Amino acid sequence: MIDEAPAGVWDRELEELFLRVGARFARVEPRRRMRDYVRGLLGPVGRKNGWQLAEYAGHATPDGLQHLLARSCWNADLVRDDLQQYVADQLGEDDGVLILDDTGCAPRGAGAP
Repeated sequence: MIDEAPAGVWDRELEELFLRVGARFARVEPRRRMRDYVRGLLGPVGRKNGWQLAEYAGHATPDGLQHLLARSCWNADLVRDDLQQYVADQLGEDDGVLILDDTGCAPRGAGAP
């Protein structure tokens, strides 16, 4: 049985982050697409392409997600700054450094041991 408590905490934290960066999107449509896009990137989608991310989000086509990435009006620098501040708040050190080490991850296409 899967423990739902960590999943609930993860979902609440993700919602908090969406609220923080959501103000950077002038309209509700790109805000929703951003949420769908991020959830797809973090979700159990086999290949992270436009069609599969759109299908995971329940969209009929990838057009909305492609519009978000190519033509929608939002400031990536401000979203990055919001994300950076969120991470600093969570780690507790404004001048801290987070290092991700992917050397322990299996290469793409490698089977399970």
